[in-house]
Amino acid sequence: MQPTAAGTDEVLAMGRLGVDLYPEQIGVGLREVRTFGKYLGGSAANVAVAAARYGRRTALISRTGEDPFGAYLHDALRGFGVDDRYVTAVPGLPTPITFCEVFPPDDFPLYFYREPKAPDLVIRVEELDEDAISNAGLLWVTVTGLCQEPSREATLHALRVRGRRGPTVLDLDYRPMFWSSREEARRWVQEALRYATVAVGNVDECDTAVGQREPRLAATALHERGIDLAIVKQGPAGVLAATRTEQVEVPPVPVDVVNGLGAGDAFGGALCHALLSGWDLERAMRFCNTAGAIVASRLSCSDAMPTAAEVESKLAEVVHA
Repeated sequence: MQPTAAGTDEVLAMGRLGVDLYPEQIGVGLREVRTFGKYLGGSAANVAVAAARYGRRTALISRTGEDPFGAYLHDALRGFGVDDRYVTAVPGLPTPITFCEVFPPDDFPLYFYREPKAPDLVIRVEELDEDAISNAGLLWVTVTGLCQEPSREATLHALRVRGRRGPTVLDLDYRPMFWSSREEARRWVQEALRYATVAVGNVDECDTAVGQREPRLAATALHERGIDLAIVKQGPAGVLAATRTEQVEVPPVPVDVVNGLGAGDAFGGALCHALLSGWDLERAMRFCNTAGAIVASRLSCSDAMPTAAEVESKLAEVVHA
């Protein structure tokens, strides 16, 4: 892969941004929780933060409310080394807040406060920097951005402008509460797949995208929709990554899970780094799995994203275990 030109973004992510409020009391419901930690959140923002941890020049396209939480998110993005020049405020809409409950190892209910409308769904076509989108080393967009207008058309426009120049990742990120039905989501996901080169999601998200839950069949169906690299996360069964000529399956990395919510975004940021590094498929998937496992062993998402040294150290532990 050709190196990204100086001054351009290596990773440009587009989509959800908000404030995560995570309980500091583990194993009890929100009714009993007394105190919370405040963190930057949202899948696209978390991926951008994770990629920045690896030293990548990273920017985010999103929006916030015109309120103190929005100002906090700008501070947090800059603190993590993510360029916030494409993050603007929407007057009259509050910055989204998400609460979770933490019941390790595998129960983490989410409560989204995104009404009357989330600002990140008010990204508009006319506000997009088409040169930045075209020239970025990697573009990352999410399915959540397709759930409402004007974000839907802006997301599709960004993909069309990109024109499959370099890695163009569609995070399948299906959240049922944002859609009227799985069928409606599938319609728009399949439109977006036409312009992406990489698709990544879990088994349920692949079902939404292409109507297949069996990992290999899902990967084949994604290839038939134009995807070059299909990545199917299978939870305890590990992850399957498939190009049109190669398939790799790697097992999960065992950890004591504290909060699994940030693992997928950590995987995503690591995937950005791996794709831009030109690694072979097995090395890439082992690195991504390890990054996800590290974050699953920590409470927060954005603050928990590991450095390359941390991932490599954990990888070495697993190899020699």
